[in-house]
Amino acid sequence: MNKKYIVRLSEEERQTCRDVIKKLTGTSQKVRRAQILLKADADGPAWTDEKIADAFNCRVQTVENIRKRLVTEGFERAFERKKRETPPTPPLLDGKGEAKLISMRLGNPPAGYGKWTLRLLADELVALEVVDSISRETVRKTLKKTG
Repeated sequence: MNKKYIVRLSEEERQTCRDVIKKLTGTSQKVRRAQILLKADADGPAWTDEKIADAFNCRVQTVENIRKRLVTEGFERAFERKKRETPPTPPLLDGKGEAKLISMRLGNPPAGYGKWTLRLLADELVALEVVDSISRETVRKTLKKTG
């Protein structure tokens, strides 16, 4: 079967792949991508996608995607994890919201309370119409992130 994307690694790229496999540096996915690239190399073993997928316990589509990324986007992009362009959900608190949360946390708690709790902070953010709704966990993560 004719391949649309032919993998041809330079000696330096081959050595990078070998080093990652030998030292097991990086994630298991990175090691697998290195193995796939080495076996798909037209100047090397030139295995078929099916044989590569079978050897490394992945789908043929995975091998095809790695081939395509190498040819269209370069070695680094094929080798490294594909970065997500936007988070799955946008952050609830922007800079002003975070600033409001921190200033509330540092201020005095409402009457009748000895200290701010995550639930109190979350309820107060909603009451002040900073956000429509927010969980205690989001408040906790924001406070932990900001120190």
